[in-house]
Amino acid sequence: MDKRTKILATLGPSSHSIETIEGLIKAGANMFRLNFSHGSHEYHKETLDNIRTAMKNLNKTVGVLQDISGPKVRIGDLKEPFELHRGDVITFLKDEIVGYKQADKKYIVSINYPDILSKVKVDEYIYLYDGTIRAKVIQTGDEVQAKIENHGILSSRKGVNFPNTVIDIDVITKKDEKDIAWGVENQVDYFAISFVQNAKDMKKARKLLNGYRGKLIAKIEKFDAVENIDEIIEESDGLMVARGDLGIEVPYYDVPTIQKMLIKKANNVGMPVITATQMLLSMTHNERATRAEISDVANAVLDGTDVVMLSEESAVGEDPINVVDTMSNIIARTEDIYNFDKQAKFDYLDHFDVIQATVTKLADDLGARGILALTSSGKSAIKMSRYRPRTPIYAFTHKKKILSALTAIWGVKPIGTIKEAQASKMFQKMLKELDAKGLLDKSETYVATVGYPVGMPGSTNTIKILTPSEIEYYLNFKNK
Repeated sequence: MDKRTKILATLGPSSHSIETIEGLIKAGANMFRLNFSHGSHEYHKETLDNIRTAMKNLNKTVGVLQDISGPKVRIGDLKEPFELHRGDVITFLKDEIVGYKQADKKYIVSINYPDILSKVKVDEYIYLYDGTIRAKVIQTGDEVQAKIENHGILSSRKGVNFPNTVIDIDVITKKDEKDIAWGVENQVDYFAISFVQNAKDMKKARKLLNGYRGKLIAKIEKFDAVENIDEIIEESDGLMVARGDLGIEVPYYDVPTIQKMLIKKANNVGMPVITATQMLLSMTHNERATRAEISDVANAVLDGTDVVMLSEESAVGEDPINVVDTMSNIIARTEDIYNFDKQAKFDYLDHFDVIQATVTKLADDLGARGILALTSSGKSAIKMSRYRPRTPIYAFTHKKKILSALTAIWGVKPIGTIKEAQASKMFQKMLKELDAKGLLDKSETYVATVGYPVGMPGSTNTIKILTPSEIEYYLNFKNK
């Protein structure tokens, strides 16, 4: 089933072989996520090589997103797991210790970012074990005490969240700096920056790219990121609605409205947005998704997300190919009722938007089979995608790197690279590439766009309607 919304699948022990990656691509995966919270550089390099081998074997372009782990706040080691009950008191020390039970209903622990403790105030909340245990702060100072409000079992190195506290820590750690350098060296397409708080965090990440033109995705998973979203968008190439930590940092009932707000803002400015976390989680071990999960994916599609993401489902799940196939089918069927044709619903961001909006409306009005977009920087295809045309956008670029960066863009199918500079030869090469991939219907009409001077970003200025007779002419065109 054909689809326009993209799928980002996390690779892991269940899915990093060449054979499985090929199966995932065939099932509908458009991008792959390398999760740098786990695994060594050597492991990820092997996975990246397998992705590129699968791409070559299938003659398909897919994108690679490197997810930078960031400063995950965690409990230190414990002598043994704590079974905590309502009314128990847990004390956080600034010194690094092995946590222990001090007395009945009293426990002592440390965290890996002790400076945060000086920012906590009485009556604020601390969530333990990634949100499953809630504690209310009752004392601050040299040590912080909090009273447990629900039952739960806490073990070593579990995550800690401070949903009421502006912690203002450096979101890019020394490990992250090394990981980003690895991503630059190995030319990944996207870098997802975790626990972003403000524009400053994204500026620092950009600086670490050292001029490399990888795309930066801001993961929105903290309450202060939501408050600072407009300045974050200014410094980012895309957003990720990271609903895991976000669902702890903000009230759970706010997550759906925040998701819709973030997608709308990204759509308005024409940047890709990824919706992530627990989309088909039950399929980690089950053959079928729950009805609620199916509706969750469908609603993200209808909200306007560019990409839906799989995490555990594809990384450690029992049948990752089935998961991607299921998600593809949900997307394709949901797009039967999609709200296309937004040419009149957005303001123009610059004068090039007028051209791209015109192209998409022309193609839709003609009932064209496809838009052939030759783009130097990728911006033309991204601008077309913003208007959500019914007509598929077949993207051609002068550089492979630009082509793979379009894998996150709604409705855009990356096809191939074009070296020719003469208009007739460019049209011919696009049509032949499309024909070679079995995507050209010679009895249908297409709309093609190119720009002069060739290779200059933002120069798209020629729109050509290709009728069946013209398609035949260009396929047989010979330069005299």
